[in-house]
Amino acid sequence: MNGGGSEEAAVAAAPVPLEWKFAQVFGERTAGEEVQEVDIISSIEFDRTGDHLATGDRGGRVVLFERTYTRDHDGNRRDLEKMDFPITRHPEFRYKTEFQSHEPEFDYLKSLEIEEKINKIRWCQSANGALFLLSTNDKTIKFWKVHEKKVKKICDMNVDPAKAAGNGPVVGPSIPTSSKPYTANGGCLDKSLGLSNDFSFPPGGVPSLRLPVVLTSNEMSLVPRCRRIYAHAHDYHINSISNNSDGETFISADDLRINLWNLEISNQSFNIVDVKPANMEDLTEVITSAEFHPTHCHMLAYSSSRGSIRLVDMRQSALCDSHSKLFEEQEVPGSRSFFTEIIASISDIKFAKDGRYILSRDYMTLKLWDINMDSGPVSTFQVHEYLRPKLCDLYENDSIFDKFECCLSGDGLRVATGSYSNLFRVFGCSSEGSTDATTLEASKNPMRYI
Repeated sequence: MNGGGSEEAAVAAAPVPLEWKFAQVFGERTAGEEVQEVDIISSIEFDRTGDHLATGDRGGRVVLFERTYTRDHDGNRRDLEKMDFPITRHPEFRYKTEFQSHEPEFDYLKSLEIEEKINKIRWCQSANGALFLLSTNDKTIKFWKVHEKKVKKICDMNVDPAKAAGNGPVVGPSIPTSSKPYTANGGCLDKSLGLSNDFSFPPGGVPSLRLPVVLTSNEMSLVPRCRRIYAHAHDYHINSISNNSDGETFISADDLRINLWNLEISNQSFNIVDVKPANMEDLTEVITSAEFHPTHCHMLAYSSSRGSIRLVDMRQSALCDSHSKLFEEQEVPGSRSFFTEIIASISDIKFAKDGRYILSRDYMTLKLWDINMDSGPVSTFQVHEYLRPKLCDLYENDSIFDKFECCLSGDGLRVATGSYSNLFRVFGCSSEGSTDATTLEASKNPMRYI
């Protein structure tokens, strides 16, 4: 056999280098152009299929993207599946639509400004070709439906559109209510109806009137519509929303409470977790994050500022004041310091895709927990251990209270989280016990490994 064929296959199998582009805002920016704060992206979320991407910004806008599929090679799908080299094209997303989700508000009872910044976005189950998602700022959650709608056009006007002014309307948007001079056959002599200045009615008025005809064209337009608004249910800022696998309910969490909602009922929610003590001076911990189990609709987990994760089974009682499992790392004797409780606070938790593991992020580490083993984490990943000697300085400038998010890859073999200096870290956590770590820089030169 000719060995050259294997070399050609190896060349063909080489993937195209992935091009990273760091962006905090959308759109091209000229050199030296100042970035407006309202344009900075504040939330991002893929749907379960990976075909749609939603982003929210500080200006309260939500922008949707969809994945584009292009064939790299000629031939039908059956022939392509038989080939021994992978598809070399990386996924590409194109702009789909955008809409204003939230507006700035003011709470007059508390004299508090509520900014429009989108904190969280969660995709819901799609139906009949329509997309559904939840978005929230600090106080108000909204349920959005984005669907395609055929464009309707009006034709068979009484006035020739070519004689009207440019692309403006042939007639005004509504019938005027003020007294205007009319002709005997009902024609209006007023010229403030959007017609060109040189237009005039024929002598004696229009001989015959026709009803305009509404035609539905084949042109499609994306229409975002707010279906529900869930408001006035949280006294404190919302830190988490999570939709349930049953497709009917979701939870929202603030510092002291977790509420259960039905997607179709916006004026009522059920308080399922309440950690508020009778005397606020006795408060020892707050809720920092909450998430539903990806497959079991009766299970959810929430984390606290004391470094613990509680697994709740909603089948046990209506008020989930007791947990079914508690995940907490035991403190090493003699290691306690002034900063121990502060850096133990968990800022984010995520379930793995299969629901077997929970990933948590505190100030210094990532921890991977097995829900069947509550004695301690199965893996601990040091994110920025070099900062430990500087905890005193970080406390002085309040940086020690910064919050970081975390995520798992779809196959569960990688975990990632952010750090300082535009860096984010990716750790391996495969079943073989891989502990490889990669540090990447989120900048205009992101492929530079640190």
